[in-house]
Amino acid sequence: MPKHNPKQFFFVTAIILIAAVSGLLWWLHMSFLYACLIGMSVITFVFYGYDKRQSVKNKSRVPELILHMLALLGGTPGAFLGQLLFRHKTKKLRFRIVFLAIVLLQAGLGFCYWCYWR
Repeated sequence: MPKHNPKQFFFVTAIILIAAVSGLLWWLHMSFLYACLIGMSVITFVFYGYDKRQSVKNKSRVPELILHMLALLGGTPGAFLGQLLFRHKTKKLRFRIVFLAIVLLQAGLGFCYWCYWR
């Protein structure tokens, strides 16, 4: 029996959960964009909590690539809250640098949108 790929497993799981949460929020008459962003942040937060729990139990973890991808796709608020509340991924310098780069990229894109395309 072949071993499953953890990156693929967590990515597919995240997409399904984000679609479910976002779909529910949209069904409750929230705008599509806000529903997607809130769904992304909620699931990112949940993944940080799950990864912290797995870390404490010394079990299989969520790949860092998936955590970064979730933040990059719009889950930055959830990632930040997950880091803050769970005290997770706060000491690993490389992880923090990549996360900061994601935040700066998103802030720059937001600024460009605000100034030029709105």
